[in-house]
Amino acid sequence: MVKMYLVIKLRSFFVFSGVFTLNILFYGCNDNGSTNLAVHYSPTPYSYDVPTHFPQMILPVSNSPTFEGVALGRKLYYDSILHPWNLKSCSSCHFQEFGFSTPGVNVLPHVNLAYNSKFLWNGRISNSLEDAMRFEVREFFGTDVSKLQNSAVYPSLFFKAFGSSYINHERIEMALAQFLRSIVSGNSKFDRFLRHEENLSLSEMMGFTIFNSEKGDCFHCHSLPLMTDGQLHNIGLDSVFVGSDLGFFLSSGNPADKGKFKTPSLRNVLTRSSFMHDGRFSTIDEVINHYNNDVKLSNSLDPIMTKPGKEFGLGLTPFEIHNLKAFLNTLTDTTIFTNPLFGKP
Repeated sequence: MVKMYLVIKLRSFFVFSGVFTLNILFYGCNDNGSTNLAVHYSPTPYSYDVPTHFPQMILPVSNSPTFEGVALGRKLYYDSILHPWNLKSCSSCHFQEFGFSTPGVNVLPHVNLAYNSKFLWNGRISNSLEDAMRFEVREFFGTDVSKLQNSAVYPSLFFKAFGSSYINHERIEMALAQFLRSIVSGNSKFDRFLRHEENLSLSEMMGFTIFNSEKGDCFHCHSLPLMTDGQLHNIGLDSVFVGSDLGFFLSSGNPADKGKFKTPSLRNVLTRSSFMHDGRFSTIDEVINHYNNDVKLSNSLDPIMTKPGKEFGLGLTPFEIHNLKAFLNTLTDTTIFTNPLFGKP
């Protein structure tokens, strides 16, 4: 009788010990002290689909992409829950069907942002895409984290992405950055030309020659293959600067930065109907005419705009302008307009 009792007690001890051990293996505490089933945290590494002729994408070690993180960022991008009163989402100003821009509005497209280190037209935000999302989440939207924390779906999605159901601004920003890095535009006709997959027409090639030579002088700021240098320039839109037209000067306080704005990418440029930081031009012909005939002098004008022989504009002929526009049309990449991986989940 005594032996049986001891065996039963011993079995109970082993059972208890086994359960206790399993709890250690399968459970863990998150940042706010609550418990999650750690066995379900198994993120899958994500590799961005970068065209072979593109630069290497530099990723922050603190925000390595996963399928779960990109999927979470995509859901957040299209969800008005980021807004305190659910009035708008990122996609409210960046429509996929318009190349992640807004027709008729001077919105910088959310395309190839992984290669950017300066953000917003006036370059006020710099460094990483996470820094840009910090502005969007905390300043532009003023996101109330408690709304996501108390939602029925987001705690589990954040757990799958970050190993914790605890939600804060930083994790929202990291997820958005992971998704935005996935929106890569690199399949225009010109991209296929660079990859030796397709030829340009004679007119397109003549336009490319103008674009990529001192004659048109476009390539210095709209460098290949991203079609932007990502930097800030005063391109002679004004000779006197007031208000928002002061550009980067509003952040730096340096008079040399008056009128400086970010160089937009020319990808999908002929699908747009609003140009420059203030949308002052509505056609590409007006833009070309500015460079051709209407550059205004100022102390902060970029030296590239006043090179010898260009004091009075580019001097392009109507035929050269026709060819230049033909080339610009080869920069249209409609694949991002319909790619389901970038659309609303």
